[in-house]
Amino acid sequence: MGTPEFAVPALKALNQYDYDVDLVVTQPDRPKGRGRKPVFPPVKKAAIELGYEVIQPVSIKTGEFSECIENLKPDLFVVVAFGHILPENLLALPRMGAINIHASLLPKYRGPSPIHQAIINGEKESGATIMFIDKGLDTGDILLNAKEKITSDDTSSTLHDRLAILGADLLIKALNGLESGAIKPVPQDHTQSSYAPLLKKKDGHIDWNLPAGTIESFIRGMTPWPGAFTFFDKKRLKIFKAESKEINLNDSPGTVIKGFPDELCVATGNGSLCILEIQGASGKRLSVKDFLRGCKIPPGTTLT
Repeated sequence: MGTPEFAVPALKALNQYDYDVDLVVTQPDRPKGRGRKPVFPPVKKAAIELGYEVIQPVSIKTGEFSECIENLKPDLFVVVAFGHILPENLLALPRMGAINIHASLLPKYRGPSPIHQAIINGEKESGATIMFIDKGLDTGDILLNAKEKITSDDTSSTLHDRLAILGADLLIKALNGLESGAIKPVPQDHTQSSYAPLLKKKDGHIDWNLPAGTIESFIRGMTPWPGAFTFFDKKRLKIFKAESKEINLNDSPGTVIKGFPDELCVATGNGSLCILEIQGASGKRLSVKDFLRGCKIPPGTTLT
């Protein structure tokens, strides 16, 4: 059970190691682009290429879906970024239970946006965890986990790709360990838990009162989605890449400070932030040098 690109390496790993995948369950096709044509979820596309049967229930809470799964007499559910919380009646169906790949070192960053929040919060490492699913949200017993370093130029996109591969590798190790009895589930320490809430587009709004380094991490964590942004003359500017500088300034946070003609540096709550890649309200992603050729933002301007 999975939907986005993050789940594809796990499905391919199950295929590569000859695990018997009776069924792939994913979310319905969604309209995309200007033409709003229905597009396959990445997992559906991969499953079809691998020759698996695919179903796309609108709801997993119907009796029809439960009966379909029960008839398979499954040994195990493997769930990766499915997008649905499995009800208890479904969790009771597989003989060995249901396991999940979560993109954090649980119990830290439970919830739907662990990759984003780890970068936003300036963490030096993240990781992947294989756990049993219970009725809570990412609260089940842990089978395996592994760490992954977060680099200074990582975005949510680059870390996402590495953790997807790491999670797929861990999945195979966990399955082997369950079969041999070499791995025993370990309860999570719930006192150490934290939560990474679902992000919305509005959450990308930059707060210039924060320190420059914090804003730089925020931009990396919000890239590529939902995207970090600010407003200039009531028009949205999307910021993709920036570099913080620890210098003393008297300018108010959000004020564009004086620099070279091809620079765009902004005062923050502590230090300045030099914007490197940017996109206007109706344009494409550009280097700040190219952007400023067509859109002047003079020193003293306040970004909000």
